[in-house]
Amino acid sequence: MSKLVAIVGRPNVGKSTLFNRLTGTRAAIVSEHAGTTRDRQYGKCEWCNREFSIVDTGGWVVNSDDIFEEEIRKQVLVATEEADCILFVVDNDNGITDLDQQVATILRQTKVPVILCANKCDDNKDIYQSAEFYGLGLGTPYCISAATGSGTGDLLDLVLEKLGPETRQEEEARIPRFAIVGRPNAGKSSLINAFIGEDRHIVTDIAGTTRDSILTRYDKFGFDFYLVDTAGIRKKSKVNEDLEFYSVMRSIRAIENSDVCILLIDATRGIESQDMNIFQLVQRNQKSLVVAINKWDLVEDKSQRAIDHFQQTIRERMAPFDDFPIIFTSALTKQRIYKLLETAKNVYVQRQARITTAKLNEEMLPLIEAYPPPSIKGKYIKIKYCMQLPNTQIPSFVFYANLPQYVKEPYKRFLENKIRERWNFSGTPINIFIRQK
Repeated sequence: MSKLVAIVGRPNVGKSTLFNRLTGTRAAIVSEHAGTTRDRQYGKCEWCNREFSIVDTGGWVVNSDDIFEEEIRKQVLVATEEADCILFVVDNDNGITDLDQQVATILRQTKVPVILCANKCDDNKDIYQSAEFYGLGLGTPYCISAATGSGTGDLLDLVLEKLGPETRQEEEARIPRFAIVGRPNAGKSSLINAFIGEDRHIVTDIAGTTRDSILTRYDKFGFDFYLVDTAGIRKKSKVNEDLEFYSVMRSIRAIENSDVCILLIDATRGIESQDMNIFQLVQRNQKSLVVAINKWDLVEDKSQRAIDHFQQTIRERMAPFDDFPIIFTSALTKQRIYKLLETAKNVYVQRQARITTAKLNEEMLPLIEAYPPPSIKGKYIKIKYCMQLPNTQIPSFVFYANLPQYVKEPYKRFLENKIRERWNFSGTPINIFIRQK
C-alpha cells in the first residue's frame, strides 16, 4: 500500500522546489514571494523500487490577517494527522525563526516520524550553519539543496527507512473495492447512507491496514464488495469540517486502496477544479472510474439535451481519457443508485478481462496494415504481432515492431481507441507498449 509523505514548513523555505525535485516534475509553482503555494500539489515519488505519495503543503503562517495563510496553517495541521512521514523544511541561510519554533512545537507532539531538512545548503561550508537547528528538538538536520538536488538521495533513503517495509494486505477472497470520492458537499455521506442505511445487519465493518481507512462489506441485492469509506470518518481536530485539503488527503488513501473509484460531481455546481484534482489522482493511480452526477433531483432542466451537454462537458474536461460511464443519480431520492453499483461492478469485471492472443491479432493486424504508423526519416515501421500482457494491474497490450522507438503517442492512442471500439473497457485505463520485434 502506498504511503503518504507531507512537506511542511514556513513560507519561502523551498518546499515546492523540493516537491518538484522528489517527484521529477515542475508541477508546483516556484517563486521568491512567500505564500505562493496555496493550492495543494500531489505527486508520486519512486526510489529504490518503492513508490509513495507526496503532498506539498502551503507555508506556515500564524496570527496573519490573510485568510489564505490561515487556511494554509490548517492544512499543515491536517498533514501532521494524515501523513505517514513529515519532511519539515527550514531555511539554512536564515537560521531558526519564531515560526520555525512554533512549527517544531507542533511536530514534537506528533507520533508521525519527522525528518528535519535544512534546505539551501548549496556549498559544503553551509553545512556548518545547520548545527543551529538541533535547537528545534527534532534530531539531526539533514542538509539538502532542493535547487541542485544535493543530499536528496540520502534524504529519500531515510524516508524509506522511516516509512518501514511495504505491507501488503493478504488478499482474502478477491472482493472488489469501490471508493466514493469527491470534493466536500458533493454528497458522499448521503450516498453511503443510501447504500447501507437499511438492513444494517448485513454490513460488517473491517479495520483496514491503511490508517483511518474503513472498509464496509456490502452484500445485498446480488452485490458483494467493499466500500472504501471517505465520508464520516474524520478525526476530531481543530480543522474545519469543510476544509478542502482534508477531503483530498482522504481521497489519496481511498483511491490507492480501491479497484474502482466512483467520482461524485455536484449537479448543481458542475465540474470544478477540485473534481479535476481528484480525477487526476485516479488516473495517476491507474484506477477504474465511474462518474456519478449527484443531486440530479435538484436540477430543473432534465431534458436529453441538458444530459448530453453535461456529459460532453465532463468528457472534454477529462480528455484524453474519456471512455468512462456517467450515471445521473440522487443519493437523497435513491434515484439510480443501484444502477451506479451495477455499472461499477461491470467496470470491475471489464478491468479483469483477458483477450486471447489469436483474437487480438485477428482484429488488430488488418487495422494496423490498413493504417500503419507514419514513416519517419524514410523508415517504415512494421508491426507484426501483438498480445495482452498477463498479471497486470490494468489491461496492458504489447505490440512488437521493427522500429519501436519511432512509434509516437498519437499512434499509441489510435491503437488504444481501436481496442476500445472492439472490446468493452469502459471506465478502465489501458497501457499500450511498443517493443522490439
